Amino acid sequence: MEFLKVAVLGLIQGITEWLPISSTGHLLLADEFIHLAGSEDFKSVFWVVVQLGSVLAVLVLYWDVLSPFKQDRIERNRAFSLWAKVLVATIPAGIAGLFLDDLIDSKLSVWPVISAALFIYGILYIVVERKIRIKTRIKDIDAVGYKDALKLGLFQMLALIPGTSRSGSTILGGMLLGFDRTVAAKFSFFMALPVMAGASLLRLLKHGLGFSSYEWTLIGFGTLVSFIVSLVVIKKLVDYVRKHDFAPFGVYRIVLSALVVLYFGIL
Repeated sequence: MEFLKVAVLGLIQGITEWLPISSTGHLLLADEFIHLAGSEDFKSVFWVVVQLGSVLAVLVLYWDVLSPFKQDRIERNRAFSLWAKVLVATIPAGIAGLFLDDLIDSKLSVWPVISAALFIYGILYIVVERKIRIKTRIKDIDAVGYKDALKLGLFQMLALIPGTSRSGSTILGGMLLGFDRTVAAKFSFFMALPVMAGASLLRLLKHGLGFSSYEWTLIGFGTLVSFIVSLVVIKKLVDYVRKHDFAPFGVYRIVLSALVVLYFGIL
């Protein structure tokens, strides 16, 4: 039964991490119905480390772009330049997360905050897509500058608020900065690599490694499911944004916000 629970949670993680719909909001609801057995330390580590499966999916899908181990000097320099921009984009959220981790866990990881973030960003997606016309000036990953990366990093910092969605913040921010939707989505994927890996490391250092072999197996299985699902979702999202806008995700977020309020605030 625990493996079935972990598989479902890995499935939810793999889908919602990349779509701009908030993995936190979905996992909050899932946690009400799927109760993992184990200590609070185990559960806390599981929720973060399972994200590494999603990170590995990005590396596998975009290794030809991200790999710095290329024989061609021009291509190698392009990869190093891209990683440098990704690291610049990571700075704001990295610094803020380091100091605010405990505050976020204790004060902000509650349903009213998550519901409000879901609703507000849902409205923003609809408004940006339907009412605001921004000239697209960045149509290729190589065209992203260091200032653009830093600005996008500030949008990513907003995702520290649970329910906001890391991918939602960065994709929406990229669109507001003049990124093509596909470029915004791909750069958002790349920005996730150091952030999610760093969050997993921070959580492991905080809670330790003293779990049983069975608990580590559960974590590994959840990570594997997240990896496989992420491979599919990332491909589908890139295909989707080439032909469609993000307004439907805004509607979805509003509906999910209402469900969170209904379940936790009324029922």
